Amino acid sequence: MFKKILIANRGEIACRVIKTAKKMGIKTVAICSDPDLNSPHVNLADEFVNIGGNTSAESYLVVEKIIKAIENSNADAVHPGYGFLSENVMFRDEINKIGKIFIGPPSQAISLMGDKIESKKIAKEAGVSIVPGGLDVIEDIKKAMSEAEKIGYPLMVKASAGGGGKGMRIAFNEKELKENFNSAVNEAKSSFGDDRVFMEKFIEFPKHIEIQVLGDQFGNFIHLGERECSIQRRHQKVIEEAPSSFVDEALRDEMVNQAIKLAKAVGYYSAGTVEFVVDKNKNFYFLEMNTRLQVEHPVTELITGIDLVEQMIKVAYGEKLEIQQNEIKFNGSAIECRIYAEDSSKNFLPSIGRLTRYIEPKGKNVRIDSGVVEGSEISMFYDPMISKLCTYSETRDSSINEMINALDRYYIEGVKTNRDFLSNILQKKNFHSGLYSTSFISEEYPDGYNSYNIEIKNKEILYCVATFVNFQYLLRAASISNQLKGFNKTVGNLWRVVDREQNIDVKINFNNFNNNYDVYLLNKHFSIKSNWKIGYPLFSAIIDNKLHYFAINRDGPKFKINHKGAIMDLIVLSNRHSELNKIMIPRKEEDKSRLLLAPMPGLLVSLLVKEGQVVDENEPLAIIEAMKMENIIKSEKKVTIKKINCKEGDSLEVDQVILEFD
Repeated sequence: MFKKILIANRGEIACRVIKTAKKMGIKTVAICSDPDLNSPHVNLADEFVNIGGNTSAESYLVVEKIIKAIENSNADAVHPGYGFLSENVMFRDEINKIGKIFIGPPSQAISLMGDKIESKKIAKEAGVSIVPGGLDVIEDIKKAMSEAEKIGYPLMVKASAGGGGKGMRIAFNEKELKENFNSAVNEAKSSFGDDRVFMEKFIEFPKHIEIQVLGDQFGNFIHLGERECSIQRRHQKVIEEAPSSFVDEALRDEMVNQAIKLAKAVGYYSAGTVEFVVDKNKNFYFLEMNTRLQVEHPVTELITGIDLVEQMIKVAYGEKLEIQQNEIKFNGSAIECRIYAEDSSKNFLPSIGRLTRYIEPKGKNVRIDSGVVEGSEISMFYDPMISKLCTYSETRDSSINEMINALDRYYIEGVKTNRDFLSNILQKKNFHSGLYSTSFISEEYPDGYNSYNIEIKNKEILYCVATFVNFQYLLRAASISNQLKGFNKTVGNLWRVVDREQNIDVKINFNNFNNNYDVYLLNKHFSIKSNWKIGYPLFSAIIDNKLHYFAINRDGPKFKINHKGAIMDLIVLSNRHSELNKIMIPRKEEDKSRLLLAPMPGLLVSLLVKEGQVVDENEPLAIIEAMKMENIIKSEKKVTIKKINCKEGDSLEVDQVILEFD
């Protein structure tokens, strides 16, 4: 077996590969850019090489630097993870030239399947069903318009060398095609160094189902079932699960047969994923083959018990597959949520900063693959994914409930995240029923997701929690300074919870007989018991014999409580203080309606307007690139451009003024 492996990647996937290598007794080498010098993957590896640079283009995408690191560390083999150079044929060949092993498929398979246009041609020849269109490169908007007439709307513009939703746009009409075509081309070039794009028919109400295949160098193949990846935003997967509640045994057999047929056609070995789009009538069409480990591979590992990274390493070393298809058992249900640093209330724009507080959930049914710790920096240079949170249980419903609770126990401070958004998705009826498509997010959340605007059904429980926590602080104050002389926790203590304009009278006291607290409000009684420690931001309690989880931020009498994807601001006051609070003059907010502010740090790629120009509602104003994605900033209403404060190519800070309106 290999003695030493270099991981040509960063973040959570580098940590993931290192853990399996250590389990196998293999030493590991990490590489890092300058911003990643003290990252967890560097500290987890046995040794590391700093290849310098800040951006991906200056570090993790520079083949020469990584080849030099391989030689200097004397590693036997290289695992590329996913993204970056994982599907780069030149990188694989350069590794072979220096006598080292690439842990992944052969060059031919990467080359044939890495080109989305060629892969469709091969799939068609192999008897795999394909989506109409997509067999020609589209050089410019003129050809795009011509091809669109043949394919028909809606259609997709996709990067030929793409993946992960980069360089991909949907156009439902001619106007949208004109708006989005160049962005797809530019994004493809910046993400993959290849600006070729193609177009294909967009299947309406599509399901995104993928088949995990595994082959060795002796022509043996097995499959590990399917994953459903239909919950997507900007064509990037957000929630994945295995197995799919939509796929029956007959459909699974058909898809598996075609997936393995395609893998054999290109002489594949190692782990690979064949992706299909499936319509509501269970007709399926080939999308692409990912010749690498997938981001969502943990859900497959959870239901099969098979370590895909271990199998990749063994296959690369030249071993035969030891697992037979009839030995593979699919047990239970697994769900993965991708935790992103992004602001869901601002149309999911990337959020950048330092993790000032970071607490991961734990439990026998919880798996988390992360590449960060408290104090880690979420940089503008790389993908905004913080971690992958997985839950596993016997049934899909119980796995969903495990995930909702795990999200409530996941505390991240310092950047905005999509944690609440994910929790809300999991609570939607259509998600539970499985009646959703890849359009789920755009249909259910057309304006993004704001945790403060969610209707909370059990507000009384949050009032109860705020009162309990406030009471614990008062008890501590009384015990350390005797400042509340005569304070008795067993006697009914009266408080008032302020919820916006509403005032709720609450009584709380300790019940010696049951060793819990009794809380009375709105003619209801709650029994609450908790071993929570003062100052800890995560709060769990048994309330009326049911376990609940919350995240709490306290500022004096003010509480921000986060529960099941919703946030509520509350104030707990004495009766006298609540009367005074009513006459407090609210602070005036600064009017920024006449300014276009940078919603995130990034590069101002393009300014699409001029001073004096009249701009209609929803018209593009500027394009900002951050975390390898182009973000089109549009006008919220009809305005006239008064002043332009920035120029194309400027690096922007958050809230920097780009434009001023009349």
